[in-house]
Amino acid sequence: MPYKTERDLPDSVKDNLPKHAQEIYRAAYNSAWDGYHHDEERAHRVAWAAVKNEYEKDDKSGDWKAKPEGVKAHAAKRDG
Repeated sequence: MPYKTERDLPDSVKDNLPKHAQEIYRAAYNSAWDGYHHDEERAHRVAWAAVKNEYEKDDKSGDWKAKPEGVKAHAAKRDG
């Protein structure tokens, strides 16, 4: 089911991602939910892919951090 607010997201998202990444996750999930005929597993995969396009997990701290602009642009060109 679509998420109305970031508070409704799974704990694994709320507890680990920064606010902006949560917003990306929610928007991507809701779009995929509609686009893939309510396929929840696929919507979660799409949402995580959208987050990973903009954020990366720091190997040392385990925190999710925004990718530098050049890295995001490179990934968009490569993937798109």
